[in-house]
Amino acid sequence: MHDTGTDTNDDAADLLEAGRLLFAGAADFYAAAQILDRLPPMEGVEIAFAGRSNVGKSSLINALTGRNTLARTSHTPGRTQQLNFFRIGERLSLVDMPGYGYAAVEKAKVEAWTRLIHSYLKGRANLARVFMLIDARHGFKSIDTDVLDGLDKAAVSYQVVLTKGDSLKKGEVASRIAGIEAGLAKRPAAYPQVILTSSRDDSGVPDLRAAIAKLLAERGA
Repeated sequence: MHDTGTDTNDDAADLLEAGRLLFAGAADFYAAAQILDRLPPMEGVEIAFAGRSNVGKSSLINALTGRNTLARTSHTPGRTQQLNFFRIGERLSLVDMPGYGYAAVEKAKVEAWTRLIHSYLKGRANLARVFMLIDARHGFKSIDTDVLDGLDKAAVSYQVVLTKGDSLKKGEVASRIAGIEAGLAKRPAAYPQVILTSSRDDSGVPDLRAAIAKLLAERGA
């Protein structure tokens, strides 16, 4: 018999390697949609990334894929105005969702984005998980919890990923993660584990890749 702890460590190492290999291959933009009729056909497994406009979503996607320009980054929040689809190898599609909560964007445009996002979330049968990006420095804001309420209502599985983790002091990390996980414990669609990342120094990025590799394995993809 193997020691249980050793098996757990071996499993974690295997998932880290599977995650590395998953994102070591091709990663290419292949579709964009501003209206529901323009969504590409449902093929393979999809994961989506959501978050406030200034949360660092594009930077994290670029760090995840190891490509500096795959997702457009901008100093102007709210630039992503559509669902952008990226093919990762042969088994996975990554969807960059429009950032929310940027007040300078016209109200009519925000409402159009909101309709598109809600329709996408409800109608995408191959969507395995939404990764909700939250700024580690601030934790949940009311607009974030509104989005989580919507995901819970739609029964869409989601997992919280903290960005800009390098901005936290070491003594703040455990309490911030514990606070987030305590809030998620009451939410029916939330995955319980929080991942702390930083696109600046790539910390936590291998863990996020491993989580995605585990999701694919569970889906048999």
